[in-house]
Amino acid sequence: MKKILLILFVGIFSFSVKGQTKEEIKKDFTGPVFEFETEVIDYGEIAENSDGNRVFKFKNIGKSPLIITKVKGSCGCTVPTKPEEPIMPGETGKIKVKYATNRIGPFSKTVTINSNAFEPTKVLKIKGRVLENKNKELEKKKSIVSDN
Repeated sequence: MKKILLILFVGIFSFSVKGQTKEEIKKDFTGPVFEFETEVIDYGEIAENSDGNRVFKFKNIGKSPLIITKVKGSCGCTVPTKPEEPIMPGETGKIKVKYATNRIGPFSKTVTINSNAFEPTKVLKIKGRVLENKNKELEKKKSIVSDN
């Protein structure tokens, strides 16, 4: 009898417990929270040795200062730069990323952010395709012809 009452009590109790979604938890969270304009930057097709600088913009929608402790690219060709000062609640910040566009072909890289935010580790992505500079090929052909 006791087992039946216990099972009945646990069953009724489990129906009354409401699970919170991630968004509800964020809303009640008293710490900092990232809100990025975009989490993926698509360079599209870009020329070799062109400007590889891009910016991830974000806002601290949390209730306390956001401190970014570390940003790291997935390889040496992706160099991120973090804000040095804390981002206060309601303020915006930028994470700058420079991709080495001297590497021909498609690319897909990540930038990992460590902070005191609701999501302490956040991964952003960059992607695109570096096209070979046709003028470089033309210069090579000219130099071959002029050597004869």
